Amino acid sequence: MTSLNHVLVATDLSTSARNAAERAAQLSKAQHASLDLLYVANPAPFERLKQVVAPDEDLLKRALETAKEKIHDLAGMLFQRYDIASGTQVAPGSVVTEITRVVQDKRIDLLVCGAKGQSLARRLLLGSTVQRMLSRMLCPLLVVKHAPRDAYRTLLVPVDFSPASLRSIELAKSVAPQAEIILLHVFEAPFEGSMRFAHIDQDTLNHYRNVIRKDAVEKLAALSQAAGLADARQIVVHGDPSWRIAEKEQELDCDLIVVGKQGENALEELLIGSVTKHVLNESQCDVLVSL
Repeated sequence: MTSLNHVLVATDLSTSARNAAERAAQLSKAQHASLDLLYVANPAPFERLKQVVAPDEDLLKRALETAKEKIHDLAGMLFQRYDIASGTQVAPGSVVTEITRVVQDKRIDLLVCGAKGQSLARRLLLGSTVQRMLSRMLCPLLVVKHAPRDAYRTLLVPVDFSPASLRSIELAKSVAPQAEIILLHVFEAPFEGSMRFAHIDQDTLNHYRNVIRKDAVEKLAALSQAAGLADARQIVVHGDPSWRIAEKEQELDCDLIVVGKQGENALEELLIGSVTKHVLNESQCDVLVSL
């Protein structure tokens, strides 16, 4: 099983980021992992603001000093509440570049960040920093959407039978070893649209789907066995993976989805822009993106 030794929280010191820090502290304590908090300030907005309103002020320096105080307070809160000490770092620079550098230099096993609460704001966030982190990620990325209460209880792991599927399952077991893990495969019958357009009768279409479903059920059972989860709940459904994953998350009352960054026969950027991004945007629970 994959182990978590070093967790990094990329924080903007917002309420959403505080939720992420608390979840990271929970996980770090349970895994006996080191925890670091990182705040990065992009100098460009401060330079533009300085030119407009305060030519004689070093606004970036002032912002960094304020951030140091706030991140220190955050570390103190985490220590009081979770009894875990966390390192703190404040740095100027490109947000994604600095986060990537720290992940690489410190050999981070899990990067944690917050997502905004409102749907539109989530889309804006996931279309920028998180989206860019996904395309450059060197370790799994946990996007936290709610203030944590208990440890994760029910995990949904969508699989496509690519090598990434087994890695996602192993990551799920590592992050929440006591949780129930539900394996989900969503299939779309190849050429189904063409068959409908050619007016293939419904009985033939249903038979075609059932053949594909049977194969998927067998593959899911084999994957579950290989992952050491022979008794795990296994679900195979037909439809669009982007929507079905979010539907099942709510139907099954899951509190974490573990989804692969990319799947079989898909360009990385294309999939990040479709299934994974859709799950990040539309799911109600936290999302862990596996490599």
